[in-house]
Amino acid sequence: MTGVTHSDGFPPRAVVNVARRTVSRADYARAESFLPWNVRPLIHNATVTPHWLDDGSDRFWYRRTSPEGAAFVLVDPATATREPAFDHVRLAAALSEASGRACVHTQLPFEEIRLVDGGQTLGFSVDGQGWTCDLETYACARSDWTEPAKDELRSPDGAWAAFTRGGNLFVREVASGREQQLTDDAEPYYDYASHPDARQSAVTDRALGKPLPPAAVWSPDSRRLLTYRLDQRSVGEMHLLQSVPPDGSFRPVLHRYRYPLPGDASAGEAALLIVDVPSGDTRWLQTPPLSDSVVVNPFELGQVWWSKDGKRIYVVRGTRDRRHVALEVVDADSGAARTVLEESGSTTTYPHHIVTESPINTVHELDGGRAVTWFSTRSGWGHLYVHDATTGAVRRPLTSGPWTVREVVRLDADGGWLYFTAGGREPERDPYLRHLYRVRVDGSELALLTPEDAEHGVTFSPSGAFFLDTHSRIDLAPVTVLRAAAGEQVLTLEEADVSGLAARGWSFPERVRVMARDGVTPLYGMVIRPSTFDPQRRYPVLDAIYPGPQTIRTPKAFPDVTTQFWQDQALAELGFLVVTLDGQGTPYRWKAFHDVAYGTRFGEAGGLADHVAGLRQLAERDESLDLERVGIYGHSGGGYASTRALLEFPDFYKVAVSSAGNHDQRGYVAFWAETWMGRDPESWTEQDNIQLARRLQGKLLLVHGELDDNVHPSLTLRLVDALITADKDFDLLIIPNTNHGLFDTRRGLKAQANARAYGNPYFVRRRWDYFVRHLVGVEPPEYHLTPPAD
Repeated sequence: MTGVTHSDGFPPRAVVNVARRTVSRADYARAESFLPWNVRPLIHNATVTPHWLDDGSDRFWYRRTSPEGAAFVLVDPATATREPAFDHVRLAAALSEASGRACVHTQLPFEEIRLVDGGQTLGFSVDGQGWTCDLETYACARSDWTEPAKDELRSPDGAWAAFTRGGNLFVREVASGREQQLTDDAEPYYDYASHPDARQSAVTDRALGKPLPPAAVWSPDSRRLLTYRLDQRSVGEMHLLQSVPPDGSFRPVLHRYRYPLPGDASAGEAALLIVDVPSGDTRWLQTPPLSDSVVVNPFELGQVWWSKDGKRIYVVRGTRDRRHVALEVVDADSGAARTVLEESGSTTTYPHHIVTESPINTVHELDGGRAVTWFSTRSGWGHLYVHDATTGAVRRPLTSGPWTVREVVRLDADGGWLYFTAGGREPERDPYLRHLYRVRVDGSELALLTPEDAEHGVTFSPSGAFFLDTHSRIDLAPVTVLRAAAGEQVLTLEEADVSGLAARGWSFPERVRVMARDGVTPLYGMVIRPSTFDPQRRYPVLDAIYPGPQTIRTPKAFPDVTTQFWQDQALAELGFLVVTLDGQGTPYRWKAFHDVAYGTRFGEAGGLADHVAGLRQLAERDESLDLERVGIYGHSGGGYASTRALLEFPDFYKVAVSSAGNHDQRGYVAFWAETWMGRDPESWTEQDNIQLARRLQGKLLLVHGELDDNVHPSLTLRLVDALITADKDFDLLIIPNTNHGLFDTRRGLKAQANARAYGNPYFVRRRWDYFVRHLVGVEPPEYHLTPPAD
């Protein structure tokens, strides 16, 4: 094989087939060192979060970290300066004297600050007590300032706070504390500004007492609230049984909640209304109630919003299967509504930004409201168009070509520019990498503003004259720069410090490109190797899968601790090569690519056949991948896909760990299932994992949280029943008091913030053990993880 080079440019490795015979406690300890809570202290300044001053400038502060501690930085884009926000040593001394507690300048007891009075006064909170400090004299004094309540929604001018009580909507005047009731006729499951029961974690959030602001949005002038009356009375009930109540009772607790399933006659309705705060007058919008997405707050989705001048309201409305979508404009004074444009298709037609994880809408007013921008995949690719706001006719395309717009970031109406991110336009680059562009609103002068071959995350300043750009890849540490609106670099703000990872032996993952099952469609993913990787050895392979169809599994930016990456890395440390691959049926490419898993083809589960083809190609290039020992794991949709892989490809996949799987979409929430399967029951049966239970040959561990209020545990138990009927051996782990993220709800709200990234330590260890036992073929050592502190 000497001298042979494969199509990716890399020569194959010569490998001695040495089977790994032991997995030791030291291996487990090394794996634990790469879990998110142990990696967090090793990554510094991977992101910069700007906090804009409210003095009309574009100045902002951010908090940076280092191995020594943290510091606050003040940036003035107009003067291209970056400096300490204050004298940290003087402040620590002053606060120590005023509070009676010792403070160290590198570890100040707060993470948020307020700069007021033109930046001359510093405000912060310590253990709930407000403080101010004069930055000329550094005299510190207690203040009566408190953080805004998390169950309130502040008006843009800060004068009012909206909240709900007993299902009705109230406002409170912040200065005086005076309350005003805006509605008075709420009924159970027919109330105002509430959050739908079917949203993720609704039951466990209630059990935890998690505060939520009202589902509403203030008008730009702070006088009116746009909200809805949510009718869930006809939505079917679901039930969860809490077998181990926190109070020690031997009587299990029954939790009830409203949760629409595919095909249900009602998924709930949200009737939109405007409440005028000064007068208390209520005006219903003259448009039918929303019935297509009321399992999610439509304001969070960017489905309903005010125009910038507050005179109009825009509503994106669709059918429950998203095959028909319309844009409506509502006169805010009269409530009169009219349909601006409509679009239909044989598959999901909604802009994918609305039905996926990005809430940024793509509709913006042009020509004083006489035209609007609109996202569509009508050409086969996701692009932006300008439509006449009266007739709905297309005036012109803003973008075109074999690439995909991801989101609209900003409209500069005065300058005549539209700023957006897109992927796939730059040749020879990973098409998932987002770059920032701008285009004239007449469709001319399209320009790339972020040239680096990387994933770009951008945040514009309040005036729009500047933006922050954090660019990185999974194999490239983040750099954050400040740019002018036209793209010129003004300042380098931070270069991330990941030296602590290197000191631990970590190496960047490898970006890979393979062909799909058809041999012509390129797919992208990554390979994660252990820090002890030996190119002369053969390693069992783990396919880490999430099938979409609403998102992808392979991170494109540097993997921070909020991603699944570090769980993958920890598994690799036990002697595996972990691979992710985004097959056909997942988003952000082109329309036909996304539609591969639509409807009757939903069982494609993110292109499982593509995964098999891709892994075989990788093994041809790199003989350290042992395809005689392939396992797969995933959570939620990944739980579905990992089980599906074991049943569809039993000769290829030998072991699966499937957690919180929605194994039959007919038992999952209507909003998601009908979007990707349609509403024809005849198309729903083929995706059911349960009908394939008789095919099980490999080792399968099914895991579910008993209080999973997103994917009900019955979906795993129905599969269990089918496996028993088929007389198949399998393993089952039901974890009491845990929800969809396998978060132990008894740990409280403080711990919940990190739960998604950190995972459940017991489940983490059990997953390790399962693959070590059944894929490596040895007994795992006795080992117990140290859970993260709350």
